[in-house]
Amino acid sequence: MERKIDAIFSSITSPDSPGLAVLVRKDGRAVFERGYGVRDLRAKVNIDAHTNFRLASFTKQFTAMAIMLLAHDGKLRYDETLKEIFPDFPAYGKTITVRNLLNHTSGLPDYEDLMDTAEKTKGPIWSPEKQIQDAEVLELLKKEKNGKFAPGTSWSYSNSGYVMLGLTVAKVSGQTFGEFLQTRIFAPLNMNHTLVFQNGKNEVANRAFGHSKENGTLKETDRSATSATLGDGGIYSNLEDLAKWDDALRNHTLLSEKEFQPALFPAKLSDGSEPHWPVEANDDNLHPGKPVSYGFGWFLDSYQGHLRMWHTGSTMGFRTVIERFAGRDGLTVIILSNRTDLDPEQLALQIADLCFPSSN
Repeated sequence: MERKIDAIFSSITSPDSPGLAVLVRKDGRAVFERGYGVRDLRAKVNIDAHTNFRLASFTKQFTAMAIMLLAHDGKLRYDETLKEIFPDFPAYGKTITVRNLLNHTSGLPDYEDLMDTAEKTKGPIWSPEKQIQDAEVLELLKKEKNGKFAPGTSWSYSNSGYVMLGLTVAKVSGQTFGEFLQTRIFAPLNMNHTLVFQNGKNEVANRAFGHSKENGTLKETDRSATSATLGDGGIYSNLEDLAKWDDALRNHTLLSEKEFQPALFPAKLSDGSEPHWPVEANDDNLHPGKPVSYGFGWFLDSYQGHLRMWHTGSTMGFRTVIERFAGRDGLTVIILSNRTDLDPEQLALQIADLCFPSSN
């Protein structure tokens, strides 16, 4: 099995190029853990289980857990509205609940679209050197009069929603988003190298830098104008720490099985129907027009007859995935990549195919 898994990755990477870190666990034990390639093209340090990658949207499951912990504390309700939490939010926030934000049924405008609109009238405002911050996302959303659709009537993957959840964690807890996650998630689980990264405020040890292909050559592309927002994608972590996260989910360390249940309940629209991805294709629309099943920070569906909870991450220079399969073996596959020309989701499913031979 090790040889077969290794063959998938050794054929697509070279030792002196950016690459990936791969972890396969069965029943809570690592059966495969390996790094391929280098953290960056300057120092050429090899990727290993301690290399920290930007998780991108893989972050959303941690943001959702933070919200669930505040609900557990009695400081927040899932039916609480944006307007209740942020009293100066416009009227359209009166019907958007925390639950809508968690499962992408809020209809909040996309902050990247709002950035484009602002820059069309005012000229360049944001750049990789001057990145948009959470507070600026909030200000952009406050300038709008309404959302893309009435909350609960449709489904659209929303980074704006998860930026607002990150701001909600800070507002309700009285700590910064990073401090709350450190205190309530990372420290209790001994995830000692995982952090919410804020440029100039903290440092990422053993950091992988992102790369993209330009004219057939991999170039460092580590930051974009939108890579400083927190709740939608701001965490850095590594295989060693994410194994502890996988254990915590398996053993219900942070929340009881019953308290975690809402995260695994797929969103339904207010008329009881099944949500679908929007019809128009864009970067965040993985499967235009297809049915979608999403809980709190997790996609929920089945693959080869095996129930799974999963999430991908995609940002400037990085691609990530976690696939957790229910069932006898409790298979988990985590792939973190510091290059954008690989598809960790497809690679993870190739591993699943090896581990579920009977269903082929």
